[in-house]
Amino acid sequence: MTNTTRFALLLGATSAFTFAVPATAQNTAPDEDNHAYGDEGGETQVIIVQGTRSGRRVQDEPIRVEVIAGEEIEEKAIMRPGNIAMLVNETGGVRVQVTSPALGAANIRIQGLEGRYTQLLADNLPLYGGQAASLGLLQIPPTDLGQVEVIKGSASALYGASALGGVINLISKRPGDEFEAEVLGNATTRNGQDLTAYTAGPLSLNSGLSLTAGAHRQSGQDLDGDGWLDMAAYDRLTARPRFQWDGDNGSSVYLTIGAMTEDRVGGTLPRRTVPDGTAFPQTQETERLDAGLVAQTPLSDLATLNLRASAMRQGHLHRYGGVVEDDRHTSLFGEASVSGGSSATSWVGGIAFQSDGFRSEAFPAFDYTYDVPGVFAQLEQEATLDLTLAASARVDFHDEFGTQFSPRISALYRRGNWTIRGSYGGGFFAPTPFVDEIEAAGLSRLEPLGELEAETARTASLDVGYADGPWEANVTLFGADIDNATRLREIATDRVELVNIDGTTRVRGTELLLRFKQDGFTVTGSYVFVDASEPEPLGIGRREVPLTPKHTAGLVGMWEEHGKGRIGIEAYYTGSQALDDNPYRTRSRPYLHLGILGEITLGKASLFANAENLLDVRQTKYDPLLLPQRAASGQWTVDAWAPLEGFILNGGIRLRFGGH
Repeated sequence: MTNTTRFALLLGATSAFTFAVPATAQNTAPDEDNHAYGDEGGETQVIIVQGTRSGRRVQDEPIRVEVIAGEEIEEKAIMRPGNIAMLVNETGGVRVQVTSPALGAANIRIQGLEGRYTQLLADNLPLYGGQAASLGLLQIPPTDLGQVEVIKGSASALYGASALGGVINLISKRPGDEFEAEVLGNATTRNGQDLTAYTAGPLSLNSGLSLTAGAHRQSGQDLDGDGWLDMAAYDRLTARPRFQWDGDNGSSVYLTIGAMTEDRVGGTLPRRTVPDGTAFPQTQETERLDAGLVAQTPLSDLATLNLRASAMRQGHLHRYGGVVEDDRHTSLFGEASVSGGSSATSWVGGIAFQSDGFRSEAFPAFDYTYDVPGVFAQLEQEATLDLTLAASARVDFHDEFGTQFSPRISALYRRGNWTIRGSYGGGFFAPTPFVDEIEAAGLSRLEPLGELEAETARTASLDVGYADGPWEANVTLFGADIDNATRLREIATDRVELVNIDGTTRVRGTELLLRFKQDGFTVTGSYVFVDASEPEPLGIGRREVPLTPKHTAGLVGMWEEHGKGRIGIEAYYTGSQALDDNPYRTRSRPYLHLGILGEITLGKASLFANAENLLDVRQTKYDPLLLPQRAASGQWTVDAWAPLEGFILNGGIRLRFGGH
């Protein structure tokens, strides 16, 4: 069985892979959604999407899916080998927002929606929990990723409560028919180091094994000399073995186990203080274990049984000045579904169960366990040669927030070089204590949660794409209405409570994309406009949603030749943002981020260098990071609205062994 055939058997399962088929095998017209579409060795790379459950090519999906694949992942891996933040941050409409300047924690905001609404998956499994902690994004190396799928807008119909704003699905590489290995070493001018390794190979004709491991460290950096670390120190170790088996009858089993440990130190330096004269070290020790299973087997020529399951346990030991919080997050997930269809129709239906829990030794009043069984169904129909319709729905029976119905309908119209997609969806989010401010400051000043209601949203999008030869263009209009959004409310100088705000949070926006790709050269221009407003805290009038720039834009140029190397330049503009509880300014300054990347390949080895933030933009050049006095929530810093680390140069070596 060839490697291509082996992975073709996985198309009905809930894992995914980017594989090649001859260009004559099917219609392979270029499409604006495919970041890695092109010819390689006489074959056309066909991107198969699994985040939508249907296993279609990306250009055939009624739901628009942004796909980052192949060489683009390799490019971002040498820019930031320790985590996936840069990998997703440079996708239009996706923004990585720092939530804790003390520790560097960040989450992913999609099309102006809060980061807690984004579901982070690994091979369609919630290995990082139902609500991934903000540091989770910074603890995932891109070493073994073969594909990243971004679904924007409510995906609760597919994935339940945690996908109110969208999904980031990290698809791993799969072992091939030959042994392959990669080792990457990296160092930065801010005294950071990364060492990652990936190895994979066959165990037998139908099975393979892979292992990814990494060691990462960063020394603390006080760049403005105020005694507070602008870059937190950390030491992190990760390991993840994966096993893949494919039967001759179309059955398959995928198993993964992950382990991660990290110690992170921020806050004040030894013998330094915050403005009230006290020391305030802020630290976090993390240990995470997870395991996942994806399996499928044919029931007949027309139907396939799919199984998914995962478990995660993550322990934290936090220190916020003199307060120590020892807590544990757990997540259990299981799903069984049956899928099938004909040439014009595909369908899937199934049942699911997810349990997310939290236990705190210091503050047991915030303990919770959410048990959520659910049922779901999806139908896609090629109504005509040019028109495909899709509908999905899910009913979740939440033990705390009752029965919740999440629908989604989509349509795809393709004629010649034009593509038009429309989508509408609804979903919900089960509130937890962990809004951004509490993730940054801890639970010590938060009142026990009262009678909160589930946050609900309705999202819609319309996008028009055009592709002709080396040119691609796309325009997207999107919007979202969120009801019962939760916010912190100050009730004393040292106490806050979490409440549902009255009224609707509204997001409206536009994405523009233009790309030219030919003979190894790729030039991509993008622009995103976001108008996000919410009710004023006192209930009178409306205001801009803080930390949501109206205007962002990017221009990236890359030349790449397989076996020789690559060179690229990038420029990203971030416009002014409304700021909340910042005594130094009410609006941020706009800024420009410039970078340049180079890599040269010498046989099995390649040398690379990457310069980020060439203009040395740094927030503390304009205002202090520390507040004059501690906020009611417990934070000692203002929100991060610009880079905190300034200019960084990194470089290293990548070694490859085996493979094709």
